[in-house]
Amino acid sequence: MNTPQIKSASTKLLQEDLLLEVKGLKTYFKLGKGKVAKAVDNVSFSINKGETVALVGESGSGKSITSLSIMRLIPKPPGEIVEGSIRLEGKELLTLSENEMTEVRGNEIGMIFQEPMTSLDPVFTIGNQIVESLMKHQKMKKREAYEKAIELLKVVGFSRAEVIINEYPHQLSGGMRQRVMIAIAMSNNPKLLIADEPTTALDVTVQAQILNLMVDMKEQFGSSILLITHDMGVVAEVANRVLVMYGGQIVEEAPVKDLFLKTKHPYTKALLKTIPSIDVELERLDSIPGMVPPAHLFPTGCRFAERCVHVMAKCREENPELMENSPNHKVRCHLYEQVGGI
Repeated sequence: MNTPQIKSASTKLLQEDLLLEVKGLKTYFKLGKGKVAKAVDNVSFSINKGETVALVGESGSGKSITSLSIMRLIPKPPGEIVEGSIRLEGKELLTLSENEMTEVRGNEIGMIFQEPMTSLDPVFTIGNQIVESLMKHQKMKKREAYEKAIELLKVVGFSRAEVIINEYPHQLSGGMRQRVMIAIAMSNNPKLLIADEPTTALDVTVQAQILNLMVDMKEQFGSSILLITHDMGVVAEVANRVLVMYGGQIVEEAPVKDLFLKTKHPYTKALLKTIPSIDVELERLDSIPGMVPPAHLFPTGCRFAERCVHVMAKCREENPELMENSPNHKVRCHLYEQVGGI
């Protein structure tokens, strides 16, 4: 069976202007008995207008908590953004009131979650849920919003939009529900679309359709995308730039081509080895020994040290800084404190 092709992300940005800037973000969870889980620990990155940035790593790396922090959806207690800055076109999101942040979530940032059944209300029709969003954020009248909802459903690939609009989430397949989530997320022309593992529960053919749709919608609406995933194959197809996250920190950052051809961090190298190749037939895929440590048990030194094949004594004692090792390519690794590395 041929693997479906995914449209490549455009390498030409719409504008070089900065859209999102995250600086020194720390999101911690109090677990009781003095334990603190440093789920996101001093994370900094930016996203340009028209750019697709992939945030990758295994489960437990801090990817989803980073996205929820941007949306200000961290449950408090036990979670709290204890330090840092999140600016959207220069506007500091962490100082906004809850009402102001609600407007940002609806109009300026859209989000697609991993499992749409947890985000779509099972007691309301698809139409009701899109119409409600349009009436609230676009101030449309009900009839106008209903017509716009049908138009959006057609844009995301529903040929029978007039029928789908009256159906309930449980009547749709996983791929169809994800298309509805994209329609809702894009209904207000957001500047930034955050997609948290949007294709994980879907088969490979539907995955390609959803990713193609996201690329199309980005081009049509001029949005930027923060794509959260553990799938490096998806990253290769749709991202302009990649952030590799491990243990609540960014360990490597590079343009997508550089990340694949000039991989630096041992963790990134290990992730890339887990991608199946069409050229080599293997009985089983590589895996990374061990697990991501719990966020309340991060070691003093490098957080990948216990799983790293290049571990040195210094790695267990001191956590390296994220440094630019070559133009536009940053890495957090003691092996790269001098130019060259492994």
